[in-house]
Amino acid sequence: MNFKEQKTELIVILGPTASGKTELAVNLAYELKGEIISADSRQVYKNMDVGTGKDLAEYTKDGVEIPYHLIDSCEAGEKYNVARFQTDFAEVFEQIKSRDALPILCGGTGLYIQSVISDFWKMQVPVNQNLRVDLETFSNEYIFDNFSSFLTDYKFSSRKRLIRHIEINDFLLKNSEFAKSEFTKLEYKIFGLNPALETRRERISIRLKDRFEKQGMIAEVQNLLDSGVSADVLEYYGLEYKYISYFLKNEMSFEQMFSKLETEIHRFAKRQMTFFRSMENKGIAINWIPDSLSKEEKSHYILKIF
Repeated sequence: MNFKEQKTELIVILGPTASGKTELAVNLAYELKGEIISADSRQVYKNMDVGTGKDLAEYTKDGVEIPYHLIDSCEAGEKYNVARFQTDFAEVFEQIKSRDALPILCGGTGLYIQSVISDFWKMQVPVNQNLRVDLETFSNEYIFDNFSSFLTDYKFSSRKRLIRHIEINDFLLKNSEFAKSEFTKLEYKIFGLNPALETRRERISIRLKDRFEKQGMIAEVQNLLDSGVSADVLEYYGLEYKYISYFLKNEMSFEQMFSKLETEIHRFAKRQMTFFRSMENKGIAINWIPDSLSKEEKSHYILKIF
């Protein structure tokens, strides 16, 4: 297989929370026959809509529903991770390309975005059906005992991903002439949104207030607790789910909870920008869109470069 002959395309829209990523991605998808892949570590969970800012109504433009992926793809209470995202992204990416549509990766979880850009070569390792059939006959214990050289520091998440991990390492062992550099690099362009600090802070505060007053964020967290999702798991999900669970357990007053949550979301946005800058330091180019542009002008800015 000549991997160098394969061509791929991907647009990435990134930015801190409340920067307008989804609306911009939807406008682009509308113009370019695109489908959106969410790069948000919490929007994968069902019944976690308000706190994660899914805003599913935004995925329609001029009566056209824009397809989206990796939203509501697992149950609340599960623990999603970057390895699982890489696998899910690879599957969705290929599905979108098979429809001659443009994949648009949109989100604020920089680690997820970086992982698919940096490790795109893994997605090109072909399926070894014979190996998969053989492995399916073995227990997990047998696999770990007999393929230990492939599983150093490997964190088991599911049998499907365990087998794929072995498949990749088996391919590289048997095809030593293929260095990572021999695989096709992902052809992508990244566009970033970075509102001025005061603008970002104002948007975050307005949105947070709206989620409490109009969107029922406290009720959402209470429903999760009532459905059996533990308070410990909600703490793992962080931010809104963590502090509202404290409030519901009477460990904080509403005023304390709201103030603390607002502060932590501002800090979270700052950490997001720090990570994006670290991506640039690693040589990943990000085209920062001037925030002074209107929504339409931001779309045209990308279309002109793309």
